[in-house]
Amino acid sequence: VLRFFSQLCVRGESCMNVTYTHQSICALKGSTVDISCFYTHPSWHNVTEVSWFNKWESGVTKDLSQDSEYTSRVKYHRQTDKDSTLKITDLRERDSTEYKFRFKTVNAEWGYTFSGTTLSVTGSTALCVRRTLVTLACRTICTLTDNPNPSYIWYKKGQRLTNQNNSLIINPVSSEDAGRYSCAVEEHTGINPSLCIAQIGSFECFVTPQCQSVPLVK
Repeated sequence: VLRFFSQLCVRGESCMNVTYTHQSICALKGSTVDISCFYTHPSWHNVTEVSWFNKWESGVTKDLSQDSEYTSRVKYHRQTDKDSTLKITDLRERDSTEYKFRFKTVNAEWGYTFSGTTLSVTGSTALCVRRTLVTLACRTICTLTDNPNPSYIWYKKGQRLTNQNNSLIINPVSSEDAGRYSCAVEEHTGINPSLCIAQIGSFECFVTPQCQSVPLVK
């Protein structure tokens, strides 16, 4: 596992540093993510406060556990007195940003200027191509950190299809194929899969504005 750290040292004294487990994380919208770090400080420093934040201005940070956008969705937990994990549930696309850990001792405060972990929240997107057949392709915007090669599931009018590939090919296309199609990552079936919908009709194939569309060729 790659780890990324920042360090602050005072001449003649031990260093203070924070080591993040990941420099970047990609996770699905609606899922849960853990952002972790390890930290050290001189043995004679007593830690008085720990927190995670993603907003700072002029040295002032806002504890996520006190932020109205996150209060009900975040938890801090640890296994030792030198690590911390930020758990965020029900991920939203606007959660995509950089997260940093902060700790204070009676003698010092960890700086907010060092790099943290950047989170990217993605949903499933569909591509729709119309030629002599229709191909629907499901994918995530970024590679999922905990599942880089996921299996996909497809739904037609809310009913699960047997296809488990990221592509759904309909050939030949008939009026019976018209309907609403959606896709999701199989390991997250509890998350609303209707992120992207393709409507197949007699003369058109399109996706919702949230999805990327390929120009149709009739």
